[in-house]
Amino acid sequence: MKDKAKWQTRWPERISYGLSDAADNLVFQMMTTYLLFFYTDVYGLGAGAAAILFIVARIADVVESLIIGLMIDHTHSKYGKSRPFFLWYALPYAIFAILTFVTPNFSATGKLVWAYVTYLGLGFLYTAVNSPITSILPTMTQNPRELTLLGVIRQFCGSSVQIIVAVFTLPLVAFFGGGNQRQGFFWTIVVFGVISLILILNTFVHVRERFTDHEIAHQPLKKVVKMLRQNHQWFVISIVIFLFWLVTAIKNQTTIYYFKYTLHTAGLVPLANSFTLSSLIGVLLIMRLTHFLSKKQTMQLGILVELIGQLLLTGGVYLNWLPLLFAGILINSIGNGIVVGLVSIMIADTVRYGMTMGIQAEGVLASTDDFGVNMGLGLGGLITAGLFDLAGYVPNHSQNAATLGMINLNYVWLPLIIYLLMLSALHFYNEQQMLLEIDK
Repeated sequence: MKDKAKWQTRWPERISYGLSDAADNLVFQMMTTYLLFFYTDVYGLGAGAAAILFIVARIADVVESLIIGLMIDHTHSKYGKSRPFFLWYALPYAIFAILTFVTPNFSATGKLVWAYVTYLGLGFLYTAVNSPITSILPTMTQNPRELTLLGVIRQFCGSSVQIIVAVFTLPLVAFFGGGNQRQGFFWTIVVFGVISLILILNTFVHVRERFTDHEIAHQPLKKVVKMLRQNHQWFVISIVIFLFWLVTAIKNQTTIYYFKYTLHTAGLVPLANSFTLSSLIGVLLIMRLTHFLSKKQTMQLGILVELIGQLLLTGGVYLNWLPLLFAGILINSIGNGIVVGLVSIMIADTVRYGMTMGIQAEGVLASTDDFGVNMGLGLGGLITAGLFDLAGYVPNHSQNAATLGMINLNYVWLPLIIYLLMLSALHFYNEQQMLLEIDK
């Protein structure tokens, strides 16, 4: 295929594509890092109630991921299949992001109902604007190196914003709130929501779908399911994505609790999160590493780097030595950048592999990413909040020994176990066989 050797995109489109992930992460990072803390310590929900909310929302999101994927695959629009979702759902997404951090003066039951309505709505709309980012990628170009470049640009933009949110959210809350965290969180999410809206609409304006085979793009669900059963590499990468977001949720949500209640230095949270800037190094290394290694080998290397960083963090925690703990965060984040930067690229490969079976179902296959995100975040939120509740966690008070033990379990030991599970799962990813079929 001669066109395969050409680079079809140009830099304005590449940057606009990457900024779509930046837009989503302005809100997404607020959810993963600070929403549990907001619910328990600012809004006034119990940790147990928050745990149940998180798992209910994630179960709903699993269904929604499939629904959005099917919607993409069956969309007939002059704008394409994935691209119109940026236009249709950008404004509702920004509105629900803001509503999720509104704190109405309701009764305890009313507060819980409000949290369910806003958080469940936000979860659906996040899927509606995030799934198209992955599903549109294999339709933008068929050049493997260009697919890798676009994936790297996407993750560089997304990771940059994740770091900005992780580092600057609490200072912005303090700035806007002046001591009132409710007000501070509200105006912070207003700023993030407006910026997110602008960036998502910019993506709609600039990106294009070029490679859609209309003869195989709208197959009955029965045929799509049959293809999924045969697409073993898609199944394996789905498991890895789920485990990645599970460990991300557990660690991100526990960070503020560890520094606030174990070290009694909540002010160090922005500094600790600033070391995650090194994830950008991992993202940028992908283009270089994939010159010498396969994508599978590159991801395995990333997981090993995550594991080494987590071991250093463990040493920092138990030796009570902050420099070693921060070094662990830095090295772990480099590995995170490598792993998450490869996700959309490897999903794009499974979409192309599905086409060798006569099925182009980029919507359903791309829903893997959001499925993994939603299941990982949901179970991670349940584990974190549930274990805290069982241990007797009391917001804004000194914690008992059981709660401090649970904080260490979530911050240190569970991540170590999950990184080993990720390596084990990725072992079964047969990249060579898949690429041979694609290149036939």
